[in-house]
Amino acid sequence: MDFIRKHRTHILFILLISFLYFFTRILLLGNLPIFTDEAIYVRWAQIALNDSNWRFISLTDGKQPMFVWVAIVFMKFIQDPLIAGRLVSVASGFFTIAGLWFLTLELFKNKKVAFISSLLYIFFPLAVVLDRMALYDSMVAAFFVWSLYLSILLLRTPKLEIAYTLGFVIGGGILTKTANFFSIYLLPFFLLFFNFKDKKWKEKILRFALLSAFSVAIAYGLYNVLRLSPLFQMISAKNAVFVYPISEWLQHPFTFFVGNLNGLWSWLYEYLKIPYIVLIIISLINFRDFAKEKLILIIYFLLPFIALALFGKVIFPRFIFFMSIMLIPLAALGLNYLIEFLFKKYKTSKQYLTLALLILFLVFPAFISIQFIYDPINSRIAKADNSQYINSWAAGWGVKESIDYFSKAAKKEKIYIATEGTFGLMPFALEMYLVDNKNITIKGYWPVDNISKEVLDRAKKMPTYYVFYQKEHDPIPPEFPLELIFQVEQGNTGSFYRVYKVISN
Repeated sequence: MDFIRKHRTHILFILLISFLYFFTRILLLGNLPIFTDEAIYVRWAQIALNDSNWRFISLTDGKQPMFVWVAIVFMKFIQDPLIAGRLVSVASGFFTIAGLWFLTLELFKNKKVAFISSLLYIFFPLAVVLDRMALYDSMVAAFFVWSLYLSILLLRTPKLEIAYTLGFVIGGGILTKTANFFSIYLLPFFLLFFNFKDKKWKEKILRFALLSAFSVAIAYGLYNVLRLSPLFQMISAKNAVFVYPISEWLQHPFTFFVGNLNGLWSWLYEYLKIPYIVLIIISLINFRDFAKEKLILIIYFLLPFIALALFGKVIFPRFIFFMSIMLIPLAALGLNYLIEFLFKKYKTSKQYLTLALLILFLVFPAFISIQFIYDPINSRIAKADNSQYINSWAAGWGVKESIDYFSKAAKKEKIYIATEGTFGLMPFALEMYLVDNKNITIKGYWPVDNISKEVLDRAKKMPTYYVFYQKEHDPIPPEFPLELIFQVEQGNTGSFYRVYKVISN
């Protein structure tokens, strides 16, 4: 009881932040249609859950398996596979917000700034988007934040147990996505923290280097578990799709740099919005205050950012998420600077001043975030994400309706469902919910130049349906023997997800 009374204010803040976080992440979690990549990852987890031989299934597409492994656990307790997959990101985001709190406190030694950092993360629009989707990126960010926090802790308190924990955190990160190798690549920059006037600086650096090497050894040991699969080499092949290998990059080192940089900056601006940018700038005005702490945050943001601009072959806004949250502690410090400045100038109530400024700087990001939750079609998130996750053929508008329709149709008799596509949204989104129904057979086809003989033969034996959702077949060629059952517009695109019945001759 004494502990509760002593820390009552902090406990209330923790409860408030936890409530706001889960409210903004779980509310209407199924409101957004299933995105193509979500269908892939969730279906992988579903297959791996039911067959232990497929625990490395993500390697078939060159993706590390950590997200899939965690999703397996969630699926054991949650019936809806999509919600289970999205809750993995919700949980990852909560670990991120906790990591940000500890990181900010360790850097700036101020609990108020740490709590502000948590609030800024809750309403950071890019965090709201990715914490609500069954994608890898929230988990990538969680491991990245905790890796930085533990690295700083190891620097300031060089103990074997911290190095041991750091190794497992980095290992978990690189088992999630290749981007988390930055947690290893950036370790040498902690040399900036050492005082070279200290007589024992060589001893301290050696101790940190040895403990860091121990952490890295553990991380690579965990990563090498993937070599148990014959598909391990697929990771390098997949990375080459998104990032130029050095040999290829040397042929055109700066050809795409400016274009990539412009794209990345525009996405960062669209998500940070003016309020967060202003706070970040304020934090950097007096750079000498916590100079090394600010510098390490800038390094952890800027170097991955520049690397992505230099080497990125195919880039999306979600790729900048793990690095962009390094700016959140800076924004929190900037807001605290502003509060202290105005308090000294006007001598008003610090509590009311803090509340007023929080509302001022959070109201617009909060509006963007809440609009995404309630009205995704018209949300003001980055245009590139809006046109990919929401108003796009890659968004699964119509999937829920078709699942309901096919489930009812299969109650009386066997049915056959053909889909446009063999990998991705179709047929995976349908398989997630219908594959266990013995009356339903689902098969993907690509390319769809005509209605195959197999489908036509099926149509003679049982009700047969064809699902089209890509622009390539909108409209359907008139010679296809199909009768439209229903269609659902894909956001505001004017294109449709369509379910047809195959007409048997």
